[in-house]
Amino acid sequence: MSENCTHDCSSCGVDCPSRQQPQSFLEKTNDLSHVKKVIGVVSGKGGVGKSLITSLLATTLRRRGNQVAVLDADITGPSIPKCFGMKQRALSDENGIYPVETKTGIKVMSINLLLEEETSPVVWRGPVIAGAIKQFWTDVIWGNVDYMFVDMPPGTGDAPLTVFQSLPVDGILIVTSPQELVGMIVSKAVEMAKMMNVPVLGLVENMSYVTCPDCGREIHVFGESHIDEVAAKYALQVLGKLPMDPKLAWACDKGAIELFEGSWLESAADTIEALPEHEE
Repeated sequence: MSENCTHDCSSCGVDCPSRQQPQSFLEKTNDLSHVKKVIGVVSGKGGVGKSLITSLLATTLRRRGNQVAVLDADITGPSIPKCFGMKQRALSDENGIYPVETKTGIKVMSINLLLEEETSPVVWRGPVIAGAIKQFWTDVIWGNVDYMFVDMPPGTGDAPLTVFQSLPVDGILIVTSPQELVGMIVSKAVEMAKMMNVPVLGLVENMSYVTCPDCGREIHVFGESHIDEVAAKYALQVLGKLPMDPKLAWACDKGAIELFEGSWLESAADTIEALPEHEE
């Protein structure tokens, strides 16, 4: 392997041993887990509502009668338990760690379900964070799961790389916002997925507009959306545009996300259900 190797064989002509016998870093789940499809929810930057979209997708797929799980890989900024109103701690025995179930039966594992206090900061270096993410996959007894959503930390650093390399990710959804810098953000996420050979299922735009309570007109608070242009540039689908809705914000803050009303992510759910199962 060349000292200048980028680990992207698609752009390299060197006939090195790594190309002939590529090393797999995929981790195996425990014998009591069977996860059919793994979907990553990613963003190029923080603050765009990635955890909200993850929670809504999980709830939408659960309403369709599927067995659903959420692996909260955002170790230093876990938000999933808050969205679902989860206060209890996860339990474990000699077989492994048991996920905590939401009111509608969505299985969740998050670092906040293991801490004494949910407000305690997780001040860990990259390798320790990577180890925790792997353990959430290998040591948690997930049981039978049709769709697992992985709420990934923003950016393209150690933690997202660990998810891409260690979990059999079937595809990712990229969460964006309407600002003009969305093009740069999406491009980083798309390029990382390409390097890791993970399909991009489509884009979801959060905070897309506000609906006027009097006339029903859509008001674009952050300016006109650029998501359709960005999607066309990368030949991707726009799978949803979510409004800034006070009721949705209230449901999230109160841990009642499973009570939300809205069909914004039905197209995303259709796309996910159309995916073939990943190979064991």
